[in-house]
Amino acid sequence: MDKEATDFLKRLEREAEGTFWTFIGAELQALDPERVRVTLSVQPHHLNTIGLLHGGVSATLLDSAMGLVGMAARPDDTVVTTNLHLHYLAPVKRGTVTVTAEIVHSSRKLITAQGHIYDEQGALCTFGTGTFRVLDRKAP
Repeated sequence: MDKEATDFLKRLEREAEGTFWTFIGAELQALDPERVRVTLSVQPHHLNTIGLLHGGVSATLLDSAMGLVGMAARPDDTVVTTNLHLHYLAPVKRGTVTVTAEIVHSSRKLITAQGHIYDEQGALCTFGTGTFRVLDRKAP
């Protein structure tokens, strides 16, 4: 990994400290300007009242993973979610889920990404798309 990528990851870790990202316990496994991979070990507090991974946790994972790949593609800019569209296909009860995301379109002001959540057996559980607005460059 080059110095720019290492510096970007260190900045992300600092910015994520104490946020909702760290609260849910997701872990960044791989990140580059084209794709990201995140994992989450499903715990009892991630479940809804019928014992399945809460849809809001799935939405958070996909929104975050797709946002991260957008941030990696535009490390000097701020990207914010403008649209999130999800399809819940199969329930998750426990284990570790893997979330992948990649950019499908990028323009000067918008990034569209797609993301997938897989269970430990590799079954697709949830997928979706997200659109992210690219804001003006961050102040130094």
